[in-house]
Amino acid sequence: MGVSYRWVIVAVGALMSCVAIGAMFSLAIFQEPIASATGWSHVGIASAMTLNFIVMGIGGFLWGAASDRFGPRIVVMIGSVLLGLALVLASRADTLMQFQLTYGMLVGLAASAFFAPMIAATTAWFDENRGLAVSLVSAGMGVAPMTISPFARWLISAYEWRPAMLIIGIAVWVLLLPAAFLVRRPPASAAETDIEFAVDGARPQLSKVFRSPQFIVLGLTFFACCAAHSGPIFHMVNYATICGVAPMAAVSIYSVEGLAGLGGRLLYGSLADRIGVKPVLVAGLLVQAAALATYLFVSRLGEFYALAIIFGSAYGGVMPLYAVLAREYFGQRIIGTVLGAATMLSSLGMAFGPLIGGWIFDTFANYSWLFIGSAMVGLGAAAIALAFPPLARLKPQPAFDVSS
Repeated sequence: MGVSYRWVIVAVGALMSCVAIGAMFSLAIFQEPIASATGWSHVGIASAMTLNFIVMGIGGFLWGAASDRFGPRIVVMIGSVLLGLALVLASRADTLMQFQLTYGMLVGLAASAFFAPMIAATTAWFDENRGLAVSLVSAGMGVAPMTISPFARWLISAYEWRPAMLIIGIAVWVLLLPAAFLVRRPPASAAETDIEFAVDGARPQLSKVFRSPQFIVLGLTFFACCAAHSGPIFHMVNYATICGVAPMAAVSIYSVEGLAGLGGRLLYGSLADRIGVKPVLVAGLLVQAAALATYLFVSRLGEFYALAIIFGSAYGGVMPLYAVLAREYFGQRIIGTVLGAATMLSSLGMAFGPLIGGWIFDTFANYSWLFIGSAMVGLGAAAIALAFPPLARLKPQPAFDVSS
């Protein structure tokens, strides 16, 4: 395998993140049709997404550790099988509890099998332009609202929600199973320059890693960032519809956010390679918080589009930076485990938004308090990010010294 194969890894990672995250977040498109067809409450349906994120967090840690030990290919292959199966079973659910268990738990477990393993695989292939490479893999998440979401909306309009979800489940198998066979470990030479936080080649003690200031700040920032934007992202289509925007146009707002997120990932990743990850991350978190507060003042389609560009580029741009920081702080050997643990915390943050947003809407018949609370949490994320310790790549940190 030549050096050029690293870009195959990037392309496969982008495809997997697009399909997996797009399939999971398509619940935002299915929410209203499911509620109308079944009579299930919005908060009940949204709680499936909350379960999704909780299970995704636990699964992300386990899958990340498994990829460190067994390699990423077997992990993403299992995830591909489970994701398609979960969507097929969810499309057959007769009760809300069945739907919550199949969509909420199985989809979350399956979707978590892609992010940490593929990001870890990508960082192993790249020494230069690592921020850009990770951003390109993560860009699949930005493409998802432009592809999976409109596709789901079209399927729902043509076939109702159950056949639509069944078709998406089958499409997952068709796309992801062949792609899984393309995943490879890098040649030994690609990892020779890794900086490990270990002594004499020993594996770092994870208990010390997880108690280190680097991981604590990383995990808390990731948690608060996702807690801030998850509710507004999930409920954006419904909010725009309430403001008088037509359903398909409301979905297009979601797509504009995704397109802006794609651009934001490329922009923020390139800037991080040039001026450093921390200042770019803090700036992006501040922009995200300001955008969340501004949603209180928009009601027309053009205003939604304009703000979607700002909001989407901000939250999309900062997401890959956590993986770059994890790689630079902790090295390649345990990157899957560390990133999986950080993703677990971020998933717990993501779990709050859909549920709280559904409760706010059922209680107040509007989303004002959702945007106010999200903006405040977003400011908190920026404040936490300021506490990131300086990077020290050339010698081990005492917290990771396993000789004592």
